[in-house]
Amino acid sequence: MDEFSGYFADVPDPRAANARHDFLEVIFIALAAVLCGAEDCTDMALFGRAKLDLLRQVLKLEHGAPSHDTFSRVFRLLAPEPFEAAFARFSVAFAGALTGVVAIDGKALRGAYERGRKAVPLHLVNIWAAEARLVIGQRLAPGRNEVLGAQQALALLSLDGCIVTADALHCRPDTAQAILDTGADYALAVKANRPALLAKAQALTDVANPEDQAVDGPVRAHDRIERRSAIVVPASDIDFPGIAAVARVETHRKTGNGAEPAIVRWFLLSTLLSPERMLAVARTHWTIENQLHWVLDVDLAEDAARSRKDHAPQNLALIRKLALNLLRQHPDKGSIKGKIKRASWNDDFLFSLLAQMQ
Repeated sequence: MDEFSGYFADVPDPRAANARHDFLEVIFIALAAVLCGAEDCTDMALFGRAKLDLLRQVLKLEHGAPSHDTFSRVFRLLAPEPFEAAFARFSVAFAGALTGVVAIDGKALRGAYERGRKAVPLHLVNIWAAEARLVIGQRLAPGRNEVLGAQQALALLSLDGCIVTADALHCRPDTAQAILDTGADYALAVKANRPALLAKAQALTDVANPEDQAVDGPVRAHDRIERRSAIVVPASDIDFPGIAAVARVETHRKTGNGAEPAIVRWFLLSTLLSPERMLAVARTHWTIENQLHWVLDVDLAEDAARSRKDHAPQNLALIRKLALNLLRQHPDKGSIKGKIKRASWNDDFLFSLLAQMQ
């Protein structure tokens, strides 16, 4: 609890000074409850009452377990920005020295919509350290503006030595500069939404020597055979912050229905990667979908969450990410789902998850 308090003590308690329950104890119980499968504030209150004696081994809980209303009030009123800043500091310290690919992508909370506005749910930007397999940042996309949300999230981080990847939405000078300001390099997909940049990238890679490309495959997996190739050439005559090279990655797939049309993607790079490294970076970016977003929805029921009032959806999403980081880094080799069940059944295992914060 001391290490947890050290990172989150500066997050302001949004309640009145005479609130009965300690703010950090409420957050700690919420985290422990999510580690055991809690999906909402009602579950957190039930967990607190069921595990009261256990929790008192590490918390004071002078007034007993917090109620559903206490959890709901805290998460609805809590300002997300300082909470997310504390999360970023804690996650980076928890991960240790970050290296490799850091991916940026947006995710909608499908259940967090106002009545009558199901088509426009809350939209968050997540930052994922792929090699460490940890979430290191989250920010609301204000007005569903994912670009601004990504830039605000990046401003909280120091990413020296990393390569930040993002889809074509983020291929713009201000985002590239925001990435460079963190100390990282970038590998940004460029598509038809930036026609001048795309044309120059195509022109440079079209005249490259085919013998300089790297080839991966053919590889059989997921009922298909896939072959990928990449070529990287130094950039010239491109006005873009920090640009050093452009890359082309080409994918050929064959399924039971025959060969599919080739998929060709172009990237702007702030460092001259080898073609082999470019293949790895392009593939690693998509772990944010299958190792973060998919797990949040399937194992932590994020899309089914119906908290939608005030700041509750954003803050509860952060608690889920903190829980996922602890579950993912625990040395036990079981699945995320299995670890959640073990934590709910075995108090020693729950404490071993929480002890990683020390």
